[in-house]
Amino acid sequence: MTQADTDRPAFPEAPRPDAAALEAASCLFRGLAEPARLAILRHLALGEHRVVDLTRHLGLAQSTVSQHLACLRDCGLVTSRAQGRASVYSIAHTDAVVDLLAAAERLLELTGDAVVLCPTFGVGR
Repeated sequence: MTQADTDRPAFPEAPRPDAAALEAASCLFRGLAEPARLAILRHLALGEHRVVDLTRHLGLAQSTVSQHLACLRDCGLVTSRAQGRASVYSIAHTDAVVDLLAAAERLLELTGDAVVLCPTFGVGR
């Protein structure tokens, strides 16, 4: 092995995203940073639901579910349609959201307790 081989990164260098792309990604992850919103998304991955269904399935207050659905809708992650006097919610980009949640679960399996114990973002912060 030559010096050049050891100086080279193991993976090709990825293109550097611009500041706007990094900010957008940061906003996406902040939108997902609330456990109730993740629970709502995971439940909506099973199919469409009304607010009343989500409150019953998740054990959350109606106002809490409505506020989190508004946030997820504003982030472009969920959509709603009228059904009588109720609104029915679904994931806007089902495959992408399910893939993202699955990737997060895989990463959590690899990191173990490190994320939970993190002094900046962990449970005991």
